[in-house]
Amino acid sequence: MESRPLSHRDSSVFETTMHRSRLSGTCKRLLLDVPSAFRGRRNLAALALEQPGFDGTSAEEFLEGRFLSLLRGCSRPCDLNRGRQVHAQVVVNGIGDLGPLETRVLGMYVLCGSFTDAKDVFFRVDKRVSLPWNWMIRCFAMIGWFESALLLYLKMFFCDVVPDKYTFPYVIKACCGLRALELGSLFHGTISSMGLEADPFVGSSLIKMYTENNLIDHARRVFDRVPEKDCVLWNVMIDGYAQNGDLREVLVLFNSMRSSEVRPNFVSFACVLSICALEAQVRCGAQFHGLTVRYGLDFESSVANTLLAMYSKCRCWSDMTKLFHMMPRADLIAWNVMISGYVQNGFGKEAVNSLYKMQLAGVRPDSVTLASILPSISDSAGLKQGKEIHAYIVRNDVNLDAFLKSALIDMYFKCRNVELAYKIFDGTGTMDVVICSAMISGYVLHGMSGDALNIFRQLINAQMKPNAITLASILPACSSLVALRLGKELHCYALKNRFEGRCYVGSSLTDMYAKCGRLDHAHYMFENMPEKDAVAWNSMIASFTQNGQPEEAVNLFRQMGVEGVNYDCVTVSSTLSACANLPAIHHGREIHGFMMKGALRSDMVAESALIDMYAKCGNLVVARCVFDTMEVKNEVSWNSIIAAYGSHGHLKEAMGLFQEMMVSGFQPDHITFLTMISSCGHAGEVEQGFQYFHRMRDEFGIKARMEHYACMVD
Repeated sequence: MESRPLSHRDSSVFETTMHRSRLSGTCKRLLLDVPSAFRGRRNLAALALEQPGFDGTSAEEFLEGRFLSLLRGCSRPCDLNRGRQVHAQVVVNGIGDLGPLETRVLGMYVLCGSFTDAKDVFFRVDKRVSLPWNWMIRCFAMIGWFESALLLYLKMFFCDVVPDKYTFPYVIKACCGLRALELGSLFHGTISSMGLEADPFVGSSLIKMYTENNLIDHARRVFDRVPEKDCVLWNVMIDGYAQNGDLREVLVLFNSMRSSEVRPNFVSFACVLSICALEAQVRCGAQFHGLTVRYGLDFESSVANTLLAMYSKCRCWSDMTKLFHMMPRADLIAWNVMISGYVQNGFGKEAVNSLYKMQLAGVRPDSVTLASILPSISDSAGLKQGKEIHAYIVRNDVNLDAFLKSALIDMYFKCRNVELAYKIFDGTGTMDVVICSAMISGYVLHGMSGDALNIFRQLINAQMKPNAITLASILPACSSLVALRLGKELHCYALKNRFEGRCYVGSSLTDMYAKCGRLDHAHYMFENMPEKDAVAWNSMIASFTQNGQPEEAVNLFRQMGVEGVNYDCVTVSSTLSACANLPAIHHGREIHGFMMKGALRSDMVAESALIDMYAKCGNLVVARCVFDTMEVKNEVSWNSIIAAYGSHGHLKEAMGLFQEMMVSGFQPDHITFLTMISSCGHAGEVEQGFQYFHRMRDEFGIKARMEHYACMVD
């Protein structure tokens, strides 16, 4: 490092820095006199002899100790300039060749994040010991240059330098970063042969490597071999079980930790509470909440935010709100948890109100906040609000990361504005798997399967690897286009990458095979799924219904209840469609009775399916009664009742309902017009059908689809 004489400005900055630091009085006096010594051209060693703390050792050793103390205080990026000043004084006074001091300078640059300075110092230090190598391996691992970290470790071997317990944690971290489990296991063998496996620092890194690769048994063996476990080691092991969703082992291990001499800290509680939130174990979570109060950690930021997430996940709104208001000062993460919780549970209005309150409290929304609230806007009525949020993002220069872009794209698609969604995608500049998945999903939602496949091809051509969500998004496009061959290729890709075990991928594959006419393959996929959630059951029930096997759909509905899987509105609507196709009004009435007893009595999707079922079973009066008693109606409800009257030949009533729908503020969609054109066909009113066809294109700007043309021809 090139040195220069200190100016008056340097002197004042240096003095200010010293006064703000927490150094000992002797060190401050010594270093505060450095600038004046240089101005008077005095020797720093001579100045050391005048210090009250001088004990007769050499002036060089005395200064080395003082500089070491100063360098240890420089451990953050904001300390870099101060560290450089200290390094300059070390060089100018000719004491930079001392081993501990020059290695400490190297460590200071690594901790302050200055790779260039660290590299320059590393080339000049004595490399016959492991410490300089350890610092540089750590530096490479910190900046994500994992291959360089491993190469430096190998070079360390070639230089006959023996690694120690401080070398391996960052070597293992590099293996994790490269997902090189086999190489990490090889290093584990080296660690065992050197007798370092029992070290808590090394053990923690090995446990983390194994848990990240779902080898929890290997991690537990390492954990059990460490005789003296510190808090970090316990936390890493608890977190490993939490990531694997093993609540029982998390609780057992946490209790063992409490029984030991190690006191749980805020990280311990955050790990345990996160698994309680994931498993929706509110009773268990509430008990841990009591423990956090006992340990005085309940308002520690990470603990309080995890508690908020747990209560939100378990739908304990009063507890969540009470805790939030009790927090001394809600930080950005706390607000994000509140907003995300409201959105995920369907409380869009409360989420928007929280956004306004957040800004009034002086907390500025970030990309996570806005990406969390955008999913609450899910129809054309919310388009204006969605544009306002988009304008806020642009005006306040919010970081437009991949997740926020995909949330904006998803919002515009749901609000039926395909053009704006594509503009955001086109303005991205670089290809990203998350953004492409959002575009694919949006195009599929709008029936634009060809465009979805084009985006998928762009993703492949950019040599990017589709993830499980991308796969689940593109498979419905194969279903729509009856592209069985492509669907099979994607199935092979899922098998190769071990995606088929995920519920949403399995459900998409089941649906694809069923819609491509291979119900046997669909049923085989369903039966061999390791875990079946409500979506998987719904997909199979709908497949049986759509492929002319309504009896199997009803049987599967009963089996779903026997296995303890909760019905939702999609389950009920698919089974009601099966009852309509049988027709079996007695089964439909049983389901109607079940709906009236539970939470689905006022669900719009289920009630719309009821209207369709009663109409197809010939009971138009009850269908109208269900429609009239609906508390809230949407486009689907109106389409169902219009179709009911149209299919029974009551064109006049269907036309009247069409007008009522528009007066009520609902815009007709392509299904509404298909229903009206079909109703005109049933009534023999061909001219009236032509009028609706032209109105659809000219007045409402809805592009005619194949089914519209087929209906016109018919």
